[in-house]
Amino acid sequence: MTQRPYVLLSVAVSIDGYIDDATPQRLKLSNAADFDRVDQVRAQSDAILIGAETLRRDNPRLLVNSADRRAARVAAGKPEYPLKIAVSARGDLDPELHFWHHGGDKLVYTTQAGASKLGDRLAGLAEVVALGDDIDLGALLDDLGRRGIARLMVEGGTRILTQFLAAELADELQLAVAPIVVGHAAAPRFLGPAAYPQHRMCLAEVTRIGDVALLRYLPRQSGDAAHEC
Repeated sequence: MTQRPYVLLSVAVSIDGYIDDATPQRLKLSNAADFDRVDQVRAQSDAILIGAETLRRDNPRLLVNSADRRAARVAAGKPEYPLKIAVSARGDLDPELHFWHHGGDKLVYTTQAGASKLGDRLAGLAEVVALGDDIDLGALLDDLGRRGIARLMVEGGTRILTQFLAAELADELQLAVAPIVVGHAAAPRFLGPAAYPQHRMCLAEVTRIGDVALLRYLPRQSGDAAHEC
């Protein structure tokens, strides 16, 4: 059986659980030291995954910014940048987004309907993989395992993070809590409604990074294991 990658969810939230505000400009919740920590986590990953909604809203490059970390990857026999992955059910992705024009290889997981839109639109920019009529995250992880991806970093947004946690497919959650209150009803939250597993996660580590609190959870560990971790 193919070994699925280790799945690490990485997200910064406000005290009241938002990942952004409702303004057109992106809200920077992390501080400089925490952004550098995220860059390190990216450098340690084989692939970085993002959902289509976040891709459209934030237009990120999703790179390893440190030249030293990229050089260390190359010295270890890895590509300079992790594989960048977008997930889009509808295939509504603009080929002019920064994501496609920076970094190394790109991969898009979509549906059969989405693939019919993206095949020509992203020709020469990304490999497009159709998973069927719907996005099956288990099938997505199986495909990444067959590609040799051992460590997957998931950076959002709400829908993707919700799906991974609700399906019990996350091995680790790194939650950076910023000392900000957003309070905008229209702003995106960390998680949406779903049938989540009803157990206490294992809190493996708490770290202070300036004014940010980093909480490291292991979602798969529950019961006695959660209390002993």
